Amino acid sequence: MSLMTEIAILVLAAFVGFEVISKVPTTLHTPLMSQTNAIHGIVMLGGLIVLGYANDPLEYVIGTIAVTFGAINIVGGFMVTDRMLGMFSKKPKPKAQDK
Repeated sequence: MSLMTEIAILVLAAFVGFEVISKVPTTLHTPLMSQTNAIHGIVMLGGLIVLGYANDPLEYVIGTIAVTFGAINIVGGFMVTDRMLGMFSKKPKPKAQDK
């Protein structure tokens, strides 16, 4: 593919992605976050496999950076999901104190 074709695909994908995400209601953000965490886990596994076949020091560096950022994204996503789910849990009632 030519460079112009790749740039056009990137711009169109960014535009479509923004339009789709901006239409998601707030009640669906938690389930979608959980699904994207699962997808990032698969992506990180693929990065580990590719990193295993790396032959060049530059490939090792780029692969390591990719796997590191993927891991950060997964952990951060689960932390956000846990916090969002915590907003829906019932708060414990304070115990009445005897006087």
